[in-house]
Amino acid sequence: MRRTPGNRPGYAQGFTIVEMSVVLVVIALIIGAVSVGRDVYRSAVAERIGSEFVQGWLIAYDRYVQQSGAVPGDNPAAPTGRINGAKSGSGGELCDRNSDPALRNAMLTRGISLPQGRAEGMESRYVYQDSNGNPQELQVCFDTVNNWAEPEAGGSYRGRTRNVMVLKNLTPELAQQLDARIDGRVDARFGRMRESTQYGNTAAVGSPPSANPWSADDTDNIRGGTARPDDQVAVVTAYLKMNQ
Repeated sequence: MRRTPGNRPGYAQGFTIVEMSVVLVVIALIIGAVSVGRDVYRSAVAERIGSEFVQGWLIAYDRYVQQSGAVPGDNPAAPTGRINGAKSGSGGELCDRNSDPALRNAMLTRGISLPQGRAEGMESRYVYQDSNGNPQELQVCFDTVNNWAEPEAGGSYRGRTRNVMVLKNLTPELAQQLDARIDGRVDARFGRMRESTQYGNTAAVGSPPSANPWSADDTDNIRGGTARPDDQVAVVTAYLKMNQ
């Protein structure tokens, strides 16, 4: 029994150094477990977004092409091979907007089943949490780009016309997780999934090849230099090359 002056009733006994150390260790373990749990949760969310939402839209796109003989928004009678035909030079982005759910209508007209998404009528959107616990809304669109960099003989690169799925409002963490799942590595310039600011880079690759990281990470946020630690994480846009 710990001695107190006269063992007087009501005397407040203090903690020993050992007891305080044990408490601090327990607190550290709890904090570590919470942090690991959040990482596991976000990884599981990324897996679900990739396997159900993104893959669901890839399947919807392929089914549309198989049934119509043209890419979404193109004219089957005189196909151009571009999203939305020849609109706006590069094809014109096919998206769902509040007053014009063009992507949804194009798919449903062909009887294409859509991924669940955020809600009925909002199948091209998906709400998730960033690393600060704030809500983010991923949106899928389709577009045609004229300068998708592809290798040529001699080690050079050339921009080519390709149809892409546009993934808007990706946190850097989610972008990297999807990149690793789709391409087997994280690289914002090469592979099937690329960042919207790097997909058309035709510069020669150095020797040895350098890494091409995404332009932001989860320490960045939407408020820039006036940011608070609990702000929404900054987001990036990715392009995912379609097979047709």
